[in-house]
Amino acid sequence: MSKAHRGSGIRSEVNHGRGQCPVCKRTEVKVMYEVTIDGQKTKICKPCNAHLKATASK
Repeated sequence: MSKAHRGSGIRSEVNHGRGQCPVCKRTEVKVMYEVTIDGQKTKICKPCNAHLKATASK
């Protein structure tokens, strides 16, 4: 089975959705989870998104 459409949602973004995460400062990771931090909407990476959701539920 073909996987031609995998990642098609981020192909139109700058650098295919890759950049530096403002939370963990890692570079060249997919930053595609939009959250509000200190009143500003920013895009963060998947591990930081999971960490923020886990700490918010406690």
